[in-house]
Amino acid sequence: MKKTLKISFSTQKGGVGKSTMTSLLASILHYRLGFNVIVMDCDFPQHSLFNMRERDMKTVMQSEYHKRAAMKQFQAINKKAYPIIKSRAEYALDKALEYINGPAVEPDIIFFDLPGTANTKGVLTTLKTMDFIFSPVTADRLVVESTLGFAKAFLQLPETENGNKDLAFWLFWNQVDGREKTHLYEAYQSVIQQLGLLVMEARIMDSKRFRKETDDAGNSIFRSSLLPAETQLMKATRLDLFVEEFLKIINP
Repeated sequence: MKKTLKISFSTQKGGVGKSTMTSLLASILHYRLGFNVIVMDCDFPQHSLFNMRERDMKTVMQSEYHKRAAMKQFQAINKKAYPIIKSRAEYALDKALEYINGPAVEPDIIFFDLPGTANTKGVLTTLKTMDFIFSPVTADRLVVESTLGFAKAFLQLPETENGNKDLAFWLFWNQVDGREKTHLYEAYQSVIQQLGLLVMEARIMDSKRFRKETDDAGNSIFRSSLLPAETQLMKATRLDLFVEEFLKIINP
């Protein structure tokens, strides 16, 4: 990878998995796939990723299973945990730049976790500078309507001074219930295509795992900012296929 990529999982609807996807992807890429990652947590005021890291640190100290996994990982990759930097949306780019120009290893990817409301100061201008935006959609009419409405409006916004003309906006299906009728997805899919929007082929299955953090996941690791999701859990949720397609998109 030549330049540092700016990527955001973005959505206008709460609860469809943007912060969860950010932490899962950051951990898999950084700890397992050899990328250097930083995360800008701009989701003011809750800063859920920054706070999750603090909880993860406690868990690793208190749980033998996680402590062993963390030690083993550190010996294998000899790499620090990726930084999670707190910021407000409007200062996020400057803060990220400051980090890149500092003494640390230059990141391959910066993930921006932004507030889920477009009218928060700095959100749209920051999104406009991304290389890639991935927007999770669930098979819920309100979610689909608000996401498609936002995607269309966002892509029609006038160019901004620092905006990225080559920005790619991808939708993907998240929290897919295996029992849901496929014709429902096909109907939505055709609407998405009519609007000329890009949608990923990989669909992420719904699982309680997404709502569990390391501290209450017992002897398994899925959602953690210090360790990557375990391979068998990635297969069960089809996150493995998502990561494969994600990498093809960002690094063709």
